[in-house]
Amino acid sequence: MTEVGNAAMTAGKNITRIFAALVFYLLAGTVAVQAQSLTLDDIDFTALPGNAFEIELDFSATPPQPQAYTLDSPARIVLDFAGVDSALGQKKYPLSFENAHSAVVMASGGRTRLVINLNKAASYTTELLGDRLRLHVAGNEHAGAPRSNVPSGAYAAPAAPASGERTIEHVDFSRGSVGEGLIKLSLSSPNVSVDVQQQGSRIEVSFFNTALPAHLDRRLDVTDFATPVRAVDAKRDGSTTRITVEAAGEFDYLAYQADQEYVISVKPLTREELEEKKARFAFMGEKLSLNFQDIEVRSVLQLIADFTDLNLVASDTVSGRITLRLDNVPWDQALDIVLKAKGLDKRLEGNVLMVAPAVEIAERERLQVEANKQLEELAPLVTEFIRIKYADAKALFDLFDVREEDRTSGSSRDRRSATKSILSERGAAIVDQRTNTIILTDTQEKIDAFKNLVSKVDIPVRQVEITARIVVASTDFRKEIGVRWGAQGGWEIGSGKGFGITGGIEGLEDPHNPLTSFPSGNPLTGPGPGVIAPGATQTTPTDDNIDIFDGLNVDLGVANPAGKVTLELLTKNLFLDLELSALESDGYAEVASQPKVLTGDKQEATVSTGQQVAYQEATSSGATAVKFVDALLELRVTPQITPDNRVILDLKLAQNSIAAVVFNGVPAIDKTEVETRALVGDGQTLVLGGIFQYRDSKTEEKVPVLGDIPYLGRLFRNDTANVEKREILFFITPRIVDDQLLDR
Repeated sequence: MTEVGNAAMTAGKNITRIFAALVFYLLAGTVAVQAQSLTLDDIDFTALPGNAFEIELDFSATPPQPQAYTLDSPARIVLDFAGVDSALGQKKYPLSFENAHSAVVMASGGRTRLVINLNKAASYTTELLGDRLRLHVAGNEHAGAPRSNVPSGAYAAPAAPASGERTIEHVDFSRGSVGEGLIKLSLSSPNVSVDVQQQGSRIEVSFFNTALPAHLDRRLDVTDFATPVRAVDAKRDGSTTRITVEAAGEFDYLAYQADQEYVISVKPLTREELEEKKARFAFMGEKLSLNFQDIEVRSVLQLIADFTDLNLVASDTVSGRITLRLDNVPWDQALDIVLKAKGLDKRLEGNVLMVAPAVEIAERERLQVEANKQLEELAPLVTEFIRIKYADAKALFDLFDVREEDRTSGSSRDRRSATKSILSERGAAIVDQRTNTIILTDTQEKIDAFKNLVSKVDIPVRQVEITARIVVASTDFRKEIGVRWGAQGGWEIGSGKGFGITGGIEGLEDPHNPLTSFPSGNPLTGPGPGVIAPGATQTTPTDDNIDIFDGLNVDLGVANPAGKVTLELLTKNLFLDLELSALESDGYAEVASQPKVLTGDKQEATVSTGQQVAYQEATSSGATAVKFVDALLELRVTPQITPDNRVILDLKLAQNSIAAVVFNGVPAIDKTEVETRALVGDGQTLVLGGIFQYRDSKTEEKVPVLGDIPYLGRLFRNDTANVEKREILFFITPRIVDDQLLDR
């Protein structure tokens, strides 16, 4: 009984243990499942004033407290969430904040890490709001950036107004970098309904259901900022706050919102931008709004005339009614729409606007043209003498006195009358070249028109003075070291025989020199080497036989040396001569030529000086003829003055000289030329081109083998070093002659 009881107790304990283990594993699995079920579902980025920004993380349940740390290099903020998986569709999020360029979310091993890559280290705070975690990164405050209202080191969400109404918290004006006016509005909430309209020179921005504090309800005069904006008026109208921007001149505006900041940029238009704007939109009148149901056309025309302060003349045939709704359109566009809708046309003469049906206006103008033609045919002819002041009367007559049919057919018939667009069919013109006068016969109206045209063409040509400079600078350096030495001597060997030594065979004395015919005998018994034996004929050194007396062993001396040193050793049987010579020269030369010429706009001018070199050349008949080659300093130029007072030059600049080289009797010419086309400012000097030459040469003459011996080889070598530099520069300076100087 006892054993059975013990067995039962043992089995009960085992069952209890098994049950406890099963419960433990079930609880652990439940906790693990719950831990694994926590995920990061969404991430949101928001920019804040002062270069700050926020990141909101949405989790499937309340997240654990993250382990956070920062890095200074590179600047990063890292948040680790243990037991959290990422359910986001991407890992990297590019950011466009001032102090952050990307955010990376990585999940591995039941842990999710958020890395914010910053441009510069910044402080941050975190705040847990249920299943959301908000990360606030403070901005980098610097000059020119608005300061954040967030206290340093702690995050405080902007408190909403007690009434729940949105408000404009701040109104600021500043001048941009390109002269634009910037109106910056700080909003309490980014969810504000805004409407922007331009009415003439005013820009109205309406913020619906938005309050304006009393201290901001005011008018700002910003004329002193030198922008298109003259004033900014902020006021509240019921539940709507209106910001009115008053501008002047030609401008364009851009309105945009960045989170809780609303910016209105008013930029002045340049001439190019204004022309482009006019090309895109032909109507530039002041804008108006028209909203009428079944109104008479004459009444609409009267309204537009009153709006523009124009005098209106409407034809009796202008009638009918029209329904239109035009909101904020230019008045000239509104008038064009009304006229096209009713088949009308307009003519504006001064400040008088005439409106009539298009057919009626066309018929009236046709009748006017026919009447003018009849008057022209009946008008009396008048003869006038038109004196041409600056142009050539014949060239001016040829410019105008060619009919179109003459150009196409090449007819050579008498061209008495000018082109129809200048003179009438009855008109005629004659040129008196002696007095440079055009004698014109036509109606007075055509003559006046011709004189008006001549007054615009017959004007003085602007003058240009062109100064050119050619500078040739050269430097040269030459260094030469050489040596000459010779040994002469002789010794008696036996009876009547001897041994001689010298540089050349011509320097040997008799009987050693086979080129001489001296009497027998030993010259060494005489007064000494070089002395002619008795009975022999003395030969005097001349240019023809100087080599006979050559006694040099090494002849590597400097030609025309600047300095030399000679040593001589004399004994009874030996002459030893040594000469060291050296030369060093250093030279610098600068040649400047400055031709100058005055000419008119688009008129070629040439100035030159120099000489012509004559030489003989054989002709085909076998005789000789004298020809000439030019060696000139020449400037040939054609200037063209641009509308912005710069000068386009077509020029050729040359400085040629006679070289020392002659080939077959024809002298060589050293040519220095430049031919180009350049744009130069008035009075400015431009380097058109240049040539730089550099030559560095070293020459060594030596006795083979002996000249390569260290130190001792100096006696068997001649060294020459030569350095030459040459630079040529071409300068040009055009100056437009002031017309007032010509009148003095």
